[in-house]
Amino acid sequence: MMKYMFLKTGLLAGASMISASTISINTNEPAKKNLKQGQKPNIVFIYADDLGYGSLGCYGATKVKTPNIDRMASQGRLFTDAHSSSAICTPSRYSLLTGEYAWRVDNWKPIFCHDPLLIDTTKTTVASLLKQQGYSTACIGKWHLGFGVNTPDWNGELKPGPLELGFDYYYGIPVVSSHPPFVFVENHRVVGLDPADPLVLNQNSNADVKGGKSACALYKPEELGPVLTRKALEWVRKHHDKPFFLYYATPLIHLPITPNPRFKGTSGCGLYGDYIQEFDWIVGQVLSMLDELKLSDNTLVIVTSDNGGVIKDEGETLNAWNAGLRLNGNLLGFKFGAWEGGHRVPFIAHWPGHIPKGSISGQLIGQVDMLATLAALIGQPLPGKDGVDSYNVLPALIGNSNKPIRDHLLSAPGNPQNLAIREGRWLYIDAQGSGGAQNGLKEIAITHKVNSDITPDGKIKPGAPPNQLYDLENDVAETTNVVLHYPEVAQKLKAQLDKKRSSDRTAPKNNKLR
Repeated sequence: MMKYMFLKTGLLAGASMISASTISINTNEPAKKNLKQGQKPNIVFIYADDLGYGSLGCYGATKVKTPNIDRMASQGRLFTDAHSSSAICTPSRYSLLTGEYAWRVDNWKPIFCHDPLLIDTTKTTVASLLKQQGYSTACIGKWHLGFGVNTPDWNGELKPGPLELGFDYYYGIPVVSSHPPFVFVENHRVVGLDPADPLVLNQNSNADVKGGKSACALYKPEELGPVLTRKALEWVRKHHDKPFFLYYATPLIHLPITPNPRFKGTSGCGLYGDYIQEFDWIVGQVLSMLDELKLSDNTLVIVTSDNGGVIKDEGETLNAWNAGLRLNGNLLGFKFGAWEGGHRVPFIAHWPGHIPKGSISGQLIGQVDMLATLAALIGQPLPGKDGVDSYNVLPALIGNSNKPIRDHLLSAPGNPQNLAIREGRWLYIDAQGSGGAQNGLKEIAITHKVNSDITPDGKIKPGAPPNQLYDLENDVAETTNVVLHYPEVAQKLKAQLDKKRSSDRTAPKNNKLR
């Protein structure tokens, strides 16, 4: 294989973003353009939690080993400009499944154990779309989109939930691995719950849980990866005789950092790196099963993350940073914020014979695009009311064209005031800071990142502009706010942002299928 030197791809420049030794390209092997008549591909979507842009070998990491994901990249397509729809978990998951931005339902932050189902059950989701077309559908892993109409009934039926949104089967953790109730849910009920010992959650807190000892005993943080992976593999083995859609949303690598013992001490940057390597093992297990069942050539596998990596001023993420792991590469910012590190994420697509081997795409795409894209993949038109923010990016996924598909993309941080708009080379944020935790200022103090508006100790400089504009083509690390140099660009993007925010849809009304 010839080594692929990272080239300027329209929106990005800078070889440091990609490790040249880990990506190869074979320009003599074109992708197939069409499936056989009536054939439907299997679809596997592996969704990491808090996996940053620089946390994989194929994206430049040297302190962790991710051979399975790197193999995916060498055999498929790696995207350098792919984005979660939010820098936070719940809204990203909402957008991924519905094809619309979560801020349309005023969701900007995570939801927890007292919150009802966030998604309207009348909406078309990726799962319901595929189910209507004859797919078996399963959600395994972290849900984090709520249950019930008013509040979840943890001791009764957790309904509506994933099954009311198009999934035939659900098994996983209901919220996030750092918050209660610390149980598994299968379909509509908590697994292993003893009616004589009900779960009792503090109605005024998302931190306390009492009772439910038999159910909680099944939940072992260090076993989440192996348990959920086994469930995912078992489901595929039972349902591979017809087209299937597996949405495997792993709780890795979200805090708390609890790698399985078999992975402890295997990386060069502590438990955090070990956890990343366990995630890579999960991907490898799925790929190996597809190979074993001879399904690889008819299965589209996508690996990506719900937002960028997170860093704390103590603990395993800081230890990994100090050991040399740049969680989000050279991007500015982390989870929760509107800077690139919060939402530019790894995105790798693998489909032998349909996606050119070792190809790298600089196309601007968003996870909100998955609904329209998968609809196009199976040749199913979307009704006009569905996927209002979802573009069909199938040509970017399996084609060879470099013609831009998206003319813009919105990215949501935790603070609504910092909603960002991307258009071509420009990223505009209509406020100061990142809009994330402590407005991103503490992160700069921790990591010593450079930004022209912020002091090294994490304070907005006196006289800094009230808004931000970055030229990502020449400054992907967002070191310099150029809003005062290009006021006409900023003015135009602000008007665009306001218009998009007040519109009923941002995607074309007639997304072409092919």
